[in-house]
Amino acid sequence: MYHAVGHRPAAATHALSVSPGAFEEQMELLGERGFTPVSTARLGDAWRSGAPLPARPVLITFDDGYEGVHRHALPVLASLGFAATLFVSTGWLRGAYDEGGALDTMLDWEQVRELSTAGTEIGGHSHTHPQLDQLDDERLGFEIRHCREILAAELGAAPVSFAYPYGYSSRRVRHAVRAAGFAQSLAVGNAQARRGQGPYALERITVRRGTGTEEFGRLVEGRYTGRHFAGDHALTKGYAVVRGARRAVRAVGRAARGGRI
Repeated sequence: MYHAVGHRPAAATHALSVSPGAFEEQMELLGERGFTPVSTARLGDAWRSGAPLPARPVLITFDDGYEGVHRHALPVLASLGFAATLFVSTGWLRGAYDEGGALDTMLDWEQVRELSTAGTEIGGHSHTHPQLDQLDDERLGFEIRHCREILAAELGAAPVSFAYPYGYSSRRVRHAVRAAGFAQSLAVGNAQARRGQGPYALERITVRRGTGTEEFGRLVEGRYTGRHFAGDHALTKGYAVVRGARRAVRAVGRAARGGRI
């Protein structure tokens, strides 16, 4: 899981960014070790149909829709013939649907179309990148459906894959993603994706600014991921409790305002 790719990313995206040189080295490592990148849609189709996947399949994904994916990542992917999936927050992209709030320079729609034409799968990542599990049902449905509707209108085909902003989801969120028409969705989890996770909770491994090439090699081989991300896993569990409590408090407040308490 990648985010921004750039030489001098904004401070807000720096930790989760990679330099163009590091990205190229990491992609070359995948090729040297015999990995075959596939799109998220192809993985989902294969797991549903039982069709075989290529040797050592791997997903290369980008979240949010930063401009550096087109400027720096696309030439590397094209040179190696690698498939990838870009999950965009439609309200963050430059253009007619821009709602503001983006953390760095974003793609415009012409660049998104160029990525799609080059073979990159374009998936949904909500409209304005909220914590979906904190939204009421109406706003949750809007964020997911509106994103899908915009992508269908701009690209000529509705997206089939989704990624949760911040990796946060719940049973209610996953049901809403499925109801909107998405066939599979990705979380974070910092572990390898496995069929047992189900099509709407597939996990990914985060690549950061500080991820060195050797470390990247260990992670894609599935070695030491538990130890490497132990702190992340602990924080994720703790924050899940906090988010659940926050949502419960808001629900009580809405009920009180509606005269039900």
